[in-house]
Amino acid sequence: MLKRILVSTTLIGLVYNVVAFDPAAAAMAAGPTRGKHAMVASQHEIASRIGLEIMKKGGNAVDAAVAVGLALAVVYPEAGNLGGGGFMLIRMPKGDVHSIDYRETAPTAAARDVYIDGCGNLIKGEGSPTVGYRASGVPGTLAGFELAFQKYGSGKLKWRDLVEPARLAARDGYVLSNRVVELFKTYKETLNRFEDSRRIFLNNGAMFAEGDLLRQPELAATLGRIEKNGASEIYTGRTARMIADDMRAHGGLLTYEDLKAYKAKERTPIRGSYRGYPIISIPPPSSGGIVMLEVLNMLEGFDIRSKQYNSAAKYHLLIEAMRRAFADRAEFMGDPDFTDVPVERLTSRTYAELRRRTIDANHASASINVGHGEIPGSESTDTTNFAVVDDAGMAVVNTYTINDLFGSRVTAKGTGILMNDEMDDFAARPGQPNMFGLIQGERNAVGSGKRPLSSMTPTIVLRKDGTFWFGLGARGGPRIISAVLQSVINVIDHDMDIQRAIDAPRVHHQWLPDELVFEPYGISPDTLALLSEMGHKFAAKPEYVAAATGVMLDDKGVRLGAVDVRSDGLAVGY
Repeated sequence: MLKRILVSTTLIGLVYNVVAFDPAAAAMAAGPTRGKHAMVASQHEIASRIGLEIMKKGGNAVDAAVAVGLALAVVYPEAGNLGGGGFMLIRMPKGDVHSIDYRETAPTAAARDVYIDGCGNLIKGEGSPTVGYRASGVPGTLAGFELAFQKYGSGKLKWRDLVEPARLAARDGYVLSNRVVELFKTYKETLNRFEDSRRIFLNNGAMFAEGDLLRQPELAATLGRIEKNGASEIYTGRTARMIADDMRAHGGLLTYEDLKAYKAKERTPIRGSYRGYPIISIPPPSSGGIVMLEVLNMLEGFDIRSKQYNSAAKYHLLIEAMRRAFADRAEFMGDPDFTDVPVERLTSRTYAELRRRTIDANHASASINVGHGEIPGSESTDTTNFAVVDDAGMAVVNTYTINDLFGSRVTAKGTGILMNDEMDDFAARPGQPNMFGLIQGERNAVGSGKRPLSSMTPTIVLRKDGTFWFGLGARGGPRIISAVLQSVINVIDHDMDIQRAIDAPRVHHQWLPDELVFEPYGISPDTLALLSEMGHKFAAKPEYVAAATGVMLDDKGVRLGAVDVRSDGLAVGY
């Protein structure tokens, strides 16, 4: 049974319930969590409660978001992190918006062919961009959180106030759910290769059981140093030295100088609209906002509202639009500091009309025949998500990641910090698929100091009068884009609230491989048969399409919060 409750205060030692995705249960959901003043939606109850307590103490949505992110690094180790990076989207109470890019960067030693062996093949296993010390980019999370706190925090709380709850959770421990214990088992083989990961997450080989307490004293000590020294601790302090020393001892690419040189950046959010509702999202080096807006622009030329949300006719148009937008992603997108990304043209309605004309309303395209679009002229010069809205109406949507679950599987010796494997988000060999099957082009080739292309899609949607309506994001690799996109469509075209919009079944198509991913029990056999008749090809077996979290303001100003029925976590409000 879904639990959507208002919360009180206890932060540590909580057991949380894991709810398996069941469409029937989703359809009967009681709706989103409601709160008069503030709301936090994250994928762990402890982290959500910490964020709410920060706002009760006078902090704003940015303060709460930072505290939630730090807490998830402790209680959601498979994706929450200090050793990764991401994007934060902030909308101020008066309407101005800000985007913070704290995506990881490639180490100085990361040359274009660093993951190619002497025979011209991609390196597998150790030494690859997915597992081990050579897989990590320079982490950006702490730099991004500190920048957000310094520029957009309330000024009423100290940095220490935001770090201390996470430190206590690491020191005192928290109760492990069955879901986490099973994840430890699933990733046992690779976690076991690295000493600190084996000791911390595999109980030194003895393995944890559901209900056990996980204490992380090294991580608590690291958070204690971060309390005193701020983000500099991980870039120039003792922790930076420890990370660099461990990397050097095991042949990693990352150095102390790489850490010292890292900077989070503010970038101009991208803007668009769908059926008159303004949409704000993250710009490159994330591809999420561009792909989502490109799909919405194509779909705006069709009467989606008249079709059932899960009809074959609606899915066909959606799939064809996604196919084209992901083909453009592969060709045109990369780090804007290193390559020209034609953002304005890709998100223009003129370009969407050109792409829309190639869609046959009755027959599927073959991806091999659907390349990128032609851009005329020149332009002037899994992951976890959480969402927060405060009493003043400030909203924050933050998506951050260490890429694969448990990242590179390496815990930097003595720090408790799980390191990312974000180097796989580069095109290690352009034209070859990464772990998510994504084909990526030359613009996203490995390069010293570059930020890898991302699919993270933290997004804010406004009402037609320009006031905040809802914000959301998701975890799940390239499927993030599909989850956010279809949730937006569900609210605007199908009149769903934020909880039902997020819970509704969805599909995913990313151009290549040329196959439709659909969810267990998410599409009826009749609908599958109709799509097959149109020429669509299907993945070998059903799979879930990401997991989202979101917040919304209803027309009376009540704060609504939603956590995807496909995942655990909790939305909490007061």
